[in-house]
Amino acid sequence: MKQAIPAVELNGQSEWWRGASIYQIYPRSLQDTNGDGVGDLPGITSRLGYIADLGIDAIWISPFFKSPMKDFGYDVADFRKVDPVFGTIEDFDALVAEAHRLGLKVLIDQVLSHTSDKHAWFKESRSSRDNPRSDWYVWADPRRDGTPPNNWQSVFGGSAWGWDPRRHQYFLHNFLPSQPDLNFHHRPVQDQLLEECRFWLERGVDGFRFDACNFHFHDQGLRNNPSVGARSQEVSTVRAGNPYGFQIHKFDKSRPENLDFLQRLRGLLDAYGAVSVGEVGDEDSLATMADYTAGGDKLNMAYGFKLLTDEFRAGRFREVVAEFERRSRPGGGYGCWSFSNHDCVRVVTRWGHGDEGPAFAKVLMAVLGTLRGSFCVYQGEELGLPEAEVPYNRLIDPYGINFWPDFKGRDGCRTPIPWDRDAPHGGFSEAEPWLPLPVEHLPLSVATQLGDPGSVLRFFQGFLAWRRDQAPLRLGSIRFPRTADPLLAIEREHGGVRLIAVFNLGPDPAQYTLPAHTETLTGHGLEGARVEARQLHLPAWGGFFGRVG
Repeated sequence: MKQAIPAVELNGQSEWWRGASIYQIYPRSLQDTNGDGVGDLPGITSRLGYIADLGIDAIWISPFFKSPMKDFGYDVADFRKVDPVFGTIEDFDALVAEAHRLGLKVLIDQVLSHTSDKHAWFKESRSSRDNPRSDWYVWADPRRDGTPPNNWQSVFGGSAWGWDPRRHQYFLHNFLPSQPDLNFHHRPVQDQLLEECRFWLERGVDGFRFDACNFHFHDQGLRNNPSVGARSQEVSTVRAGNPYGFQIHKFDKSRPENLDFLQRLRGLLDAYGAVSVGEVGDEDSLATMADYTAGGDKLNMAYGFKLLTDEFRAGRFREVVAEFERRSRPGGGYGCWSFSNHDCVRVVTRWGHGDEGPAFAKVLMAVLGTLRGSFCVYQGEELGLPEAEVPYNRLIDPYGINFWPDFKGRDGCRTPIPWDRDAPHGGFSEAEPWLPLPVEHLPLSVATQLGDPGSVLRFFQGFLAWRRDQAPLRLGSIRFPRTADPLLAIEREHGGVRLIAVFNLGPDPAQYTLPAHTETLTGHGLEGARVEARQLHLPAWGGFFGRVG
């Protein structure tokens, strides 16, 4: 069993989440135990020992609730039932018990902004205009010519309004047409969703990751969103070619009423000592993240997509994190950073060219663990897995199918984990997996890397173990000394201890002048740095940690 998570206390509650590492589990692709080619809850339980050995503090499990799987669990048909493809509620209880035995906190995804159209609530709501749940979703009359009530667009492309012939009205869907949006302006909806969260809190979860948490409320006047005009590439939160990016989403999300609901949500979580991390997809996500985590009475943490884009340069990290710090400092906001997740191209492919080698994945992990805030690691990131090439005839993601070939969707980052290169299907399943496991991933299997002291996986384990003992990296303030690309320098300070980290995010050797009286720190796993007097010599994709003073 791993060492207990170092934590601080505030108002009598443990703040273990500050500076914590969170491992995102995509249940369909971690481990299959019943031979149907789809990962399941018993599969997660069987791999918790591996995750604990990584040095991870908490797991975040993507949705496993009953669902028609049009958006692979992010379309919930029943918030309290486990979908049979993943197992049973007893399987979930066993998972939580084993995670806690191993010292892991358990966070689960909650998708509160919308449901599946197969949910009983929506079936009732759409049946008439005067049923008990008639106001539980966002309904609107057509304009006089029969067209939708306004210009709002869906994240997945096309109008955000779907026509329902039963009510002769449109319903709002910010995502797929099979994902109708709940009406948070209707207080009983809020009350019910809090009860859905309470159900899982009573089962022992330690908190939630709230999906699309800035989509809860809409403008009741249904005003048209303004056009972004020439600023489209600057502010868009989606890829080029998606009409969603043609608008500034002023009225269909990030509405001010959401702050009151987040306070209600925080009150419930505090009663159970649970925590929250909210996903924020917004044109000005840093400001929204700061607002949603300010004051200690809303979300504990929030993360956006500013570091999940294609742009890779040292200055980008400095600009994004420094801007968030500036915006959040007055209210005490707190960030959660990630370089990969189930919605974007895997980071070593997105930011690399394929020839960087293991050093590239290692330095990215070190940067992620040095930023102020908690951070999420997406399963397979600890192996340095590249994006998988999934042929068109094997695509399942509706987002990719709709925008192919300009955008290939999210299937390439969701393929199964390779556990053993010599086992059928990489040890993931005895059956053909739901998505193909690429042969290129097999040499990067867990078993192979555990046997290689220089592997990305072994570095990951060593770095997290070393970081656990560095209080400035978990709890300290952050400052960015001025550097030019490709160098990134970060100073973290806590309890009178000042650390400096310097990273070379380029393919050629680089130099940096260290502050006076800098003592070289070892044990973090980055190799090849050399110090002569105060001159630091870094290899390509290299890094250095030192103590100043």
